[in-house]
Amino acid sequence: MAIYLVPVAALALLLRIATSAHPLFFLFTVAGTLCHELAHFFAGLVTNARPVGLTVLPRWIGRGKPNTGNGHWELGSVTFANLRWYNAAPAALAPLLILAIPLAVAWWRTHSGTRYGPPDLALAFLLAPQLLSFWPSPVDWRLAARSWPWPLIALACGLVWWGWRANWPAYWLTLLNP
Repeated sequence: MAIYLVPVAALALLLRIATSAHPLFFLFTVAGTLCHELAHFFAGLVTNARPVGLTVLPRWIGRGKPNTGNGHWELGSVTFANLRWYNAAPAALAPLLILAIPLAVAWWRTHSGTRYGPPDLALAFLLAPQLLSFWPSPVDWRLAARSWPWPLIALACGLVWWGWRANWPAYWLTLLNP
């Protein structure tokens, strides 16, 4: 699977370089931007953050003209009406789930017994933007910080899962019944 994703990652790197050189290349990243913003949107729906706005049109944020170092491009955004401590992290970090798309396609293509061919080149142009868009933006991380109890909840769940997998219940029962 990793070998299948090498050309996709190389194309993603080329797209990253090209989009920083000229805004026209944002057209190649539309699929990733759309998935990123839809991940926020649907996570907001599920967690009751109430998304009220969605845009995937790039716009320049800052002073002066683009690419002068006085700002940055915002490729899309979602606004929420009910962002609270319990839903900020799931809504803000939802794009991390996008990484499952390239991994699933790579698994499918490598386990179906097919060889790398023209369809895979087309898939690479759809998957490369996903590799560029799965990481939450700095604004997303700041919003996720509102959910300070979530890391503690995730740690507790992880410990319970790990303990269950390590067969802790049986261990504790053997201590109670000598």
